[in-house]
Order: sequence, then structure tokens, then C-alpha cells
Amino acid sequence: MKRTALAALVLTACAHSSIAYAGVTDADIVNDAKTTGNVLSWGMGTEGQRFSPLKQITPKNVKRLVPAWSYSYGGEKQRGQEAQPLIIDGKMFVTASYSRVFALDAKTGKRLWTYEHRLPEGIMPCCDVINRGAAAFDNLIIYATLDAQLIALDQATGKVVWKEKIDDYQAGYSSSAAPIIAGGLLLTGVSGGEFGIIGRVEARDPKTGKMVWMRPTIEGHMGYRYDADGNKTEAGISGTTNATWPGDLWKVGGAATWLGGTYDAKTGLAYFGTGNPAPWNSHLRPGDNLYSCSTVAIDVKTGEIKWHFQSTPNDGWDYDGVNEFVTFDMNGKRMGGKADRNGFFYVLDANTGKFERGFPFVKALNWAKGLDENGRPIYDPANRPGDPSAGADGKKGSVVFATPSFLGGKNQMPMAYSPDTGLFYVPSNEWGMEIWNEPITYKKGAAYLGAGFTIKTLDAKEIGGDYIGALRAVDPKTGKIVWEVRNNAPLWGGAMVTRGGLVFWGTPEGYLKAADAKTGKEVWSFQVGTGIVAPPITWDQDGEQYIAVTAGWGGAVPLWGGDVAKKVSYLNQGGSMWVFKLLKD
Repeated sequence: MKRTALAALVLTACAHSSIAYAGVTDADIVNDAKTTGNVLSWGMGTEGQRFSPLKQITPKNVKRLVPAWSYSYGGEKQRGQEAQPLIIDGKMFVTASYSRVFALDAKTGKRLWTYEHRLPEGIMPCCDVINRGAAAFDNLIIYATLDAQLIALDQATGKVVWKEKIDDYQAGYSSSAAPIIAGGLLLTGVSGGEFGIIGRVEARDPKTGKMVWMRPTIEGHMGYRYDADGNKTEAGISGTTNATWPGDLWKVGGAATWLGGTYDAKTGLAYFGTGNPAPWNSHLRPGDNLYSCSTVAIDVKTGEIKWHFQSTPNDGWDYDGVNEFVTFDMNGKRMGGKADRNGFFYVLDANTGKFERGFPFVKALNWAKGLDENGRPIYDPANRPGDPSAGADGKKGSVVFATPSFLGGKNQMPMAYSPDTGLFYVPSNEWGMEIWNEPITYKKGAAYLGAGFTIKTLDAKEIGGDYIGALRAVDPKTGKIVWEVRNNAPLWGGAMVTRGGLVFWGTPEGYLKAADAKTGKEVWSFQVGTGIVAPPITWDQDGEQYIAVTAGWGGAVPLWGGDVAKKVSYLNQGGSMWVFKLLKD
């Protein structure tokens, strides 16, 4: 009897264990945007809409939103905190600066475990020691590190399950984007466009980290597929060698996929934005320079590029095209919206990439006079930085003042889309830059720009006021800016919108804000003590809706912002997680 009872107990325990460790499945991730108890992917759903169907918190009751808990990441490793946390069965997983991961009780903030990756000397992150988040699959939390590695941690313990090298950090490679799970595969990009690396998208088995396919995002480079033993076979060259990249510069051509991607299960396509071509000096690389400054749509089953749309051919301003491509339904079709760093908002057919419409979402834009019927920019030659070889000494090309600045009309901060209002909520910035070209040659591991620059604020008369940042509600059907909320400092965090009719975003001045999603009327704010440069999330637990955002001023603006960086040098650094819920009666 005792043996029988013990066997039954073991079976029961195993059954519970099976439930407890059922883990995150691909189906869970596909449904992430519809479910409210968990947040399983960057973008709050792989489409990247950052829309929640939760509606407990509304414009009427949001004034009762108060802190539930806060957790300090501690130590001296502050700098920029750009991560979006994940919520899995009552636990929060968030990455932090210097390639750290924290697991917290989502209801109380109690620390469950911490993982700190040991970084080597000599890493070369372009734009601060940030990380933007992790992916969840099965019992794993998977994230990328500044020395270009992927690490999978056990959700329960924080122990390393597998670790794989992406590439050589001494050649300029790094990685800071949140991976995504698409069609059962782990998709990642690479960072390092300012060091002459080769941009690409990789697909791996999320359980083991082993490669499945790799697709370069520069014309002329070979893609590969991998078998179970790791043997690779050629899968075709991206594009046609030298078709749009004359000479040899395509071999170190940049086009980093540093912001990661989105995925739409309805189209079966993953969408990755690609960064600037290298070097910045466009006179060294005539041609369109595919697939830089583009959106590439990749069949996740094969790794083939199904279509591409290039927003800034032959880029001369560092207008990366990495901004997220967010799919949505419009006029009975599956479309995608993208607020590009070059200041134009593009609406494309998500299945084919066909250009539907494009329009500026910033007020100051002078590098192009507009877009043609295919969405190709109509350049203003007067505002392209000059060829240094044409000058008297050959050392510096003509200086131009271009808008927006190379930090973009929008940069890493993700926008949100509400199917209820039909509006995109775009964190945007109004600024310009003096920019010029210089001679440059490639050297492994060295900066590869061939340009100089200084970011400047704009005349208030030019943009209708004294501000830099503006959260803008953009109508993709008309191109109109329906409303905006201006901000003194540049906006560098993302947005999130809810069925409750609220849009949330943070500011470098340290305020987490909420506005009525229809009207833009500010209805709530809270000071967290340091700048916010990350997107908020929401979930429900035990009948209550929670709002969370990570705080910590940093990122590219303090490092690259020139005169603008001086203007906001008073902002405090930090590193913490803030969670809010409604005060009970």
C-alpha cells in the first residue's frame, strides 16, 4: 500500500511538474497580443503593435494609478535602460545595461535571480551599453550580449542552458536587440554598422541555439542553411553582386539589423529593418547600395528575402532604416507601417511590399523634396554632404545643414498602433545637424564613418514651438497628425496603447505619462527620478491591471547628441523597474 501510495504521489507530482514546466510554446507567442496575463515577446505580440486589450485603467480612473513596487538594479552599472520586460506566469524578466538579466516577482518586485554576463575588454557598442530585451521559449529566457553572443537561461533558476557566439566583437560586432520567436525559430540581427560589419538575419533552434539559416542584408553576400549537425550549404547570394554596389565596398558595407525584427503569422514573413551603408561618405559608394536603409521581408521557413523596400537609397546622412515594421489591417488588406529615421512614415502592403503611401511625420525635413509614386525619395542635392575629394585639400567636403539629424525623426523607441482608433503613436524628434564627409579607409575593428557632424536644435519658428520631442498620433489612411504632445528633451522611450483608451510613454525628464488615445489630452504622469528611454508594458494578474516601465537615462543622445546632449546634460542616470496599478477604494 505504501509503495502504491508513493507511486501515486510521484505520478501526481510529475503531472504537476509537467504543467509547471509546460513552458512557452510557439502558439502562445502567436497569441501573445490577444492574451493579457503574460507578455511573451518584444512588441507585446510579434507584430509589434504594442496594443493591449486590457481596459481596467481608463482616462477617467487613471488618476488613481500609483506605484505598486519599484526595484533598483543597483551597483554602478547604470547608463541607458532601453529594455522591454517580459511577464510569464507571475514572473518578470528584464534585461539591463551591461548585459544583465533580472528575474522578479511580477506582483511584489521580489528578486528571484540575477544573471550578469562577464563582458571582455574592448567591446564596441555604438550607442551605449544598453539592451532592449529578451525572448521567451519553452523554459528559456534568451537574450543577446554586447560581445555578440546569445545566451539562454533557465527561467526558474537563471542558470545557463546554452550559449552561442554570433560573431567577433573585436571586428565591431555586438548585439543589443531583443530576439523574437517566429515559426518556432529564434530570429536575431547584428549591431556594428559603424565598424564595417556585414548586416544579416539569423534563425536558430531556440532550444539549442544551433543555426538553421542565415541571410545577409547586403547585396553580394552568400546566405546559408544548416543541418542538424551544423553543416552548412549555400542558399543563394542576396541580390546580384555589384548591381547596386560598384567596386568592393559592399564587402564591408554595414546595413546592420541592430533593432531586431517583427513577425506576422498571417503573412509568414519576418520584417527586419537594415541600417546605414558603410562608410557614411556616400560619394565612395555610388548606387542604391542594397539592402541598406531598407525593410526586408524574409520567409521564416527558408530564409529567403521575399521583398524589400529601400527608404533611403545611397544614404548620405546615416538614416538607418531599422525602425520597426508594424503590421495591421487597413481597408481589408494586411499592411505595415514604419516611421523611418529619415522622417517619412511609410505604409506598405505587408504581403508584397507595394508602396501604398508615404508622408512626413516630422515638421523639419529638408534632405528630400518628397516621395515619388513608388515611394522613392526626391533628393535635394543642396542638402547632401559634399564629396571631400572635390575640395581643394581633399580632406573635407562641403558642410550642409540637414534635417532631421542622423539620430532621426524616430530612432530605437518603438511606436504603438491601436486597432480601436486606427492611429499610430509615434515618439518623434525635431532636430537637425551640420554634416560633412571626410576620406576614410576600412580597418578591422575601427570606426568606419568618413564623416563629421554636430547635432543642433531648430529655430522655434521652423517647427512651431520650442521643443525637440513630440509624441504624435498619426493616421495611416490620411497621413495627418491627429494630435501631438510636445516635450522639451528628445523622446527616446517607446509608446504603448490600450483598449482602455490610453497611450503611455516616458520622457528623459523622468515622467511616465498617459494621454487619452483619441484626443491626446494628458491625464496622468509620475516622476520616477531618472530618464525613461524604454517602452512600457501592461498585463493583468489576480484581477488587477499593472503598468511597468524600466527607467534609466542614457542611450545614443548623451553620446552623440552634440549641442542637444549639452542641453540635456542635467538629466540623472539610474537603473530601476517601476510597476503601477490602480489604488483600491
